[in-house]
Amino acid sequence: MRRAQGGDAEAYRALLDEVAKRMRRLVRRRAPWLQPSDVEDMVQDILLSLHQARGTWDPARPFLPWIVAIARSRLADNARRYVRRTAIDVAASDLAETFSDMRTNTNAENVVNLLSVQKAMGDLSKAERQAVELLRLREMTLAEAAAASGSTVAALKVAMHRAKLKMKATLWKDDTP
Repeated sequence: MRRAQGGDAEAYRALLDEVAKRMRRLVRRRAPWLQPSDVEDMVQDILLSLHQARGTWDPARPFLPWIVAIARSRLADNARRYVRRTAIDVAASDLAETFSDMRTNTNAENVVNLLSVQKAMGDLSKAERQAVELLRLREMTLAEAAAASGSTVAALKVAMHRAKLKMKATLWKDDTP
């Protein structure tokens, strides 16, 4: 490591080879459940950390405890990521499945959804209903909708905002048991 810090590229390559061998053994010993590919990922992570922190190593101190401390930190980081990922997977498995493809939904659900939207649209003013029709159903731009309705862009934005709030309130009210 001293020679590597001094700029000796061959010494640095030899150091990385030796560290990789030792870290493979260490990772396998501390995490025997990991697949070989995961072990290699961990070793590469340790080598990257070594590369990034190589300037912080003090040549007056032993190298092996320094690199083992880095390896322990990388192993702990990996364990935390694994726990977080597992928790997210478990939480996601509890969610009800929904499909946007109408073929997977029943006709009864479609009728209920259509009736709810029609009721929510019925609660809107003429300007709000027109804004929803032009901007959402016909997918016009604000400029196109303003030209088609004879309204201003600002008025359409306000009408659309109010329509969304009213529809959301109506749909949520209908959705509660």
